[in-house]
Amino acid sequence: MSESSKREVIFEEVSLDYAGQRLDNFLMSRMKGVPKSMVYRVIRKGEVRVNKGRSKPEYKLKAGDLVRIPPVRVKEEAKIENVPDKLAHDIESAILFEDDYLIAVNKPRGMAVHGGSGISLGLIEALRVIRPDCKRLELVHRLDRDTSGVILVAKKRSVLVALHAMLQKKSGIQKQYWALVYGGWPKHMSEVTAPLLKNELQSGERIVRVSQQGKPCHTRYSLERRFDGYTLLNAEPVTGRTHQIRVHCQFAGHSIVGDEKYATDDELKQAKIAGAKRLFLHAKSLRFIHPQTNEKLTIEAPLDSVYESFLKSLAPVN
Repeated sequence: MSESSKREVIFEEVSLDYAGQRLDNFLMSRMKGVPKSMVYRVIRKGEVRVNKGRSKPEYKLKAGDLVRIPPVRVKEEAKIENVPDKLAHDIESAILFEDDYLIAVNKPRGMAVHGGSGISLGLIEALRVIRPDCKRLELVHRLDRDTSGVILVAKKRSVLVALHAMLQKKSGIQKQYWALVYGGWPKHMSEVTAPLLKNELQSGERIVRVSQQGKPCHTRYSLERRFDGYTLLNAEPVTGRTHQIRVHCQFAGHSIVGDEKYATDDELKQAKIAGAKRLFLHAKSLRFIHPQTNEKLTIEAPLDSVYESFLKSLAPVN
C-alpha cells in the first residue's frame, strides 16, 4: 500500500441508472478502500448530504439527487492489474453461464467473493481484471468464503437492479443448497422460521444467533439422502440473511458438517476423524427469469471433488 491520502469532496448527481439504490451501497461503491464502519460513521455524523440535507443509510436515492461524498483519509489500495495464471484459469473453468448481461460462476470453497479483511483479491476483483471490457461488474448476491457453488455477477447496472428487486421481493429467484448435516434429520421438519440476529465482533467476525430481537427468517428443507450418522439436505432459503442456512441447521440440532463457526467441538472432532476437510454447504442451483431476455434459466453447479468423495465414503441408509 502507498502512503495515506485524502480524498477531495465530491458532489455527484444520481443518474436514472442508480435510482432506487440505498445510500450506503451507493457510497461504498464510490469510496473504494473505505471500511464499511467508516461509511456508516460519516453518514451518522452528517458529513454525507443528500440535496444539502442529512440522510439515513437506508435512504433510497432518486434520479437527480445531489450526493455530497466527504473527504475521508484512507490508505490507498494498490491497483490490481494482474491475476495469477492459475487463479484466472480456475475462474474461467468455473464459469457456468455467460452472456452480455450476466456471468454465473461455480465459486470454489475457500475463495472470497470480494477482497477485504486481509484478502486483497476476491472473485469480483479477479473477474474485473479477467474481463476488462466489462466496465462495471457487480456481485448480485454473496456466498461465504467456505461455501461453494453458483454465484451471479451482473455486467450491467440495470440487470443488477432487476435481480436485486427479485431477491428483495423473495420471488423470482429460487436458490437451492446441498447441506450435509450431522445425525438423522427428522422427516417431519420441512422448515425452520427462527428469527436471526447478526452481531459483529471487534475483530470484524460476524456471528449470527437465533433471537426474538432478530429479523424474520425462513428456510425450507427436504431430504436428499440419508447416511450412517449424516443427512444430505436440500435447503431453500426463502429469506436471505447472513449465515441463515448454517444457523437454522444448528438451531434444529443438526449443524452442517465442518462448520467451525456453529458446530460443536464434538461434531468437529467427529468430522475430523471421518476425514471431512471443508464446510459441506454448496449452492447447488439458481432458477430465475433472465431480466433482459425473459428466458427461464436453471443454472446448476456440480460438487467439487472433496465434497463428492466424502459423500461416496459414507454408508447409505435406506
